[in-house]
Amino acid sequence: MIVVIQCAASKRPDAGHLSTPDGKSVMFVARPELAPLDDSRLYAHPDDDCGTDSSWRKVLESYNTNPGTNPLRLLPAWDLYRPPTYQLLVERFGIDRLYVLSAGWGLVRSDFLTPNYDVTFSAARNVPKFKRRTRLTTFRDFRMLPSTVSDPIVFFGGKSYIQLFCQLTSAVRSQRIVFYAGSRPSAPGCTLRSFGNPFTNWQYQCAQAFARESN
Repeated sequence: MIVVIQCAASKRPDAGHLSTPDGKSVMFVARPELAPLDDSRLYAHPDDDCGTDSSWRKVLESYNTNPGTNPLRLLPAWDLYRPPTYQLLVERFGIDRLYVLSAGWGLVRSDFLTPNYDVTFSAARNVPKFKRRTRLTTFRDFRMLPSTVSDPIVFFGGKSYIQLFCQLTSAVRSQRIVFYAGSRPSAPGCTLRSFGNPFTNWQYQCAQAFARESN
């Protein structure tokens, strides 16, 4: 069984950042051109040029290949987010069988060292536009789940994440199971399972229940 869960807006306060050559922290957002002026940090898109004819995404890939002592103190994806559900899933299914669907980075392994970022699919009024990822913003998302995987894949995430999940797992031929709440979503090629009526962060309770029932 492979488990995929969407990311969370709430990150750990000690989460590390990528940095510029002059030592500024980089905060990744969907539309940096709309971000507020801040001399203490650089707002950037994950696929922006980092200044060396390479993207920040490539920099992150390289860092993960040779993290050394992890001087930037980046956290593995499963440990980046505050909700305890991510740790529960690691303990139940193992690091190698848990993936995170990140609005900023795509589909990443749970052990992938991930910098702090602030990208969301939420269209809530209180969410600044520079953080919002829409269909008009382009991301070269990671697809870290091997297409050769044969185990069933279970996804826990809100409707705004389902299209991205389907897109980034389109090459996988094993069964894909999508849990949802509320009205039935469109998820071509996937098996849909209802978790009842929607409520705030229902996906965490759904994942926790699934983990308990899988014991």
